[in-house]
Amino acid sequence: MAPSALLRPLSLLLAPARLPSGSSARSKFYVREPLNAKPHWLKVGLTLGTSVFLWVCLIRQHNEDILEYKRRNGLE
Repeated sequence: MAPSALLRPLSLLLAPARLPSGSSARSKFYVREPLNAKPHWLKVGLTLGTSVFLWVCLIRQHNEDILEYKRRNGLE
């Protein structure tokens, strides 16, 4: 096979993309307001509240586990 025949498919891959000509082509991307411009405060509040609740539960459980460990091993 000739080297030019091998390079032809490669050159097609490396060819620059061509935009369709004419005014009928529209961009599929459009400008919209960024998502963080107007935060959804209910979701923000629920997320932070859930985080705080889970951390409080975790710390309480940890403290109970430490007390149980000390009680079982006679460290109190």
